[in-house]
Amino acid sequence: MNRRDLFKSLPLLTGAFVSRAEAEPPGSLAHTARFRTAICAYSFRDALKSGAMTYEGLVRLAVELDVDGLDLTVYWFPNTSDEFLLPLRRAAYRMGVELYSISVRTDFCQQSPELRQKEIEELKKWIDVAAKLGAGHVRVFGGDVPKGATEDQAAGWVVECLKRGAEHAANRGVILGLENHGGITSRAERVLQIVKGVDSPWVGINLDTGGYQRDPYREIEMCLPLAVNAQFKTEMERADGTKEPADWARLVGMFAKAGYKGYLALEYEAAEPASTAVPRLIKKLQELTRRSAA
Repeated sequence: MNRRDLFKSLPLLTGAFVSRAEAEPPGSLAHTARFRTAICAYSFRDALKSGAMTYEGLVRLAVELDVDGLDLTVYWFPNTSDEFLLPLRRAAYRMGVELYSISVRTDFCQQSPELRQKEIEELKKWIDVAAKLGAGHVRVFGGDVPKGATEDQAAGWVVECLKRGAEHAANRGVILGLENHGGITSRAERVLQIVKGVDSPWVGINLDTGGYQRDPYREIEMCLPLAVNAQFKTEMERADGTKEPADWARLVGMFAKAGYKGYLALEYEAAEPASTAVPRLIKKLQELTRRSAA
């Protein structure tokens, strides 16, 4: 390849190609899926909360299960000092595990500018934590529509906060993923409206496969072009509260068809103890991703 041809190919190497996937010819890089498997720390929430498991212990488990990365739910971090973060990053590097994401709580549906500013400052803090850990992604929530406000107003506040957060995230090389987590993000149409309204290459969708209740497979498919991370659940909940097993083979096929590149992270929430369920489910997810890539 000569220099001129190389420069012609450069746009395909940027994050912008994801949104142009449909415009690319079949078989192009934009249509080629690339999967990595991960565990969400939330799967071991009871053990982490009680102290029976540490975050370094979770890194060792990832090695034992041959998992590529970890999505670290931060709720049980003992602190955010260098004394905690940097040894954790070193341990993960030495064990060949990527701490690719952290998951934090946010609520951007705040009516007052002062409360929205408080949320933005908290998000900035966690973006800095992600950068120290070497994580390229931070999962965020939109929040619930407050009493007395319209959904359109609340969506505007989420866009405002994410735009401000994206400015800081861009300076740290961190992508923000808005999760479909009920409230303002209950419907795919609204999630897409918010993310497109932010209009930043540093903001996408953290796609929770258990987060939609109306028509989950269709809504997941709608969000796939803007997905920057995925959390796989074992169950899907319908609007009437009933649950059904998630069709992982169907989901992995959808992600492959969309040309998704990135992590498929197991987020286990069912009744069986995580110590026995997670190893079995990770093996299943790995088999499906390998089969899809073959």
